Amino acid sequence: MPVQAIRLIRKLRGGAQSHLMECDDGRSYVVKFRNNPQHRRILVNEWISAAFLRYLQISVPDTAIVNVSAEFLEKTPDAYLQLGSKHLAIEPGWHFGSAFPGDPARIAVYDFIPDLLLDKVVNLADFLGVLVFDKWAANADSRQSVFYRARLKQWVSGADEYLTRTGFVANMMDHGYAFNGPHWTFTDSPLQGLYFRPSVYQHVRSFDDFQPWLDRVTHFPEEVVDDALKQLPPTWLEGDEEVVKQLMTKLMSRRKRVPDLIRDSTSGRINPFPNWT
Repeated sequence: MPVQAIRLIRKLRGGAQSHLMECDDGRSYVVKFRNNPQHRRILVNEWISAAFLRYLQISVPDTAIVNVSAEFLEKTPDAYLQLGSKHLAIEPGWHFGSAFPGDPARIAVYDFIPDLLLDKVVNLADFLGVLVFDKWAANADSRQSVFYRARLKQWVSGADEYLTRTGFVANMMDHGYAFNGPHWTFTDSPLQGLYFRPSVYQHVRSFDDFQPWLDRVTHFPEEVVDDALKQLPPTWLEGDEEVVKQLMTKLMSRRKRVPDLIRDSTSGRINPFPNWT
């Protein structure tokens, strides 16, 4: 269900020049605009990647199609894109939204946490799962993630109850450069898609550590692909309808190559899996 932007909270750094906006469903979203400096295909990449990662059971923010109306833009002069010294107006219409994990005034989201805390992230294994996806989708960017504290339920052995504790959760985000960004091609390199903190890979010893994600990619359902494509707003494609279908056909043909692409990472300038046996 699309949501409506009702308030600009702040602008965010990054090449796509996203804005954090409050919407009429009571949630806040990081919004990437259709006429962002990187290309409108970035929105398609974001939407498809999030849908696929949810199927793979990897932690990603909720996503939504955000309507930014002409009326909203008229009364919000600080909402614009910057191209050099010039202001570029945001096009009214449907844009991509990635949900902020709670109230931005109360919840802190971090791009970086110290190694001691990183090792205790509750879903640390998702960094292995998302590498499977990034190799499959030829993510031309390094892996991006944010961290936030959440209340978690922990089962206590021998007790008939859950205890609640607070811990860090990683959310995989910023998938605009899947499929080689706006180029919609598949180029592979050893370092591509890797997270810049090598400690997340220190326990990798074999392909078994990348399960169950390798199997889920190998047997990835066509229905998930079809559903993601059907949900795309027509204005995000504008003549690319057949091209995106061809892109997905090529993607599905790459599924069995993923183990080789992961192993090829060991031949790069830095081996991310020093304990691989």
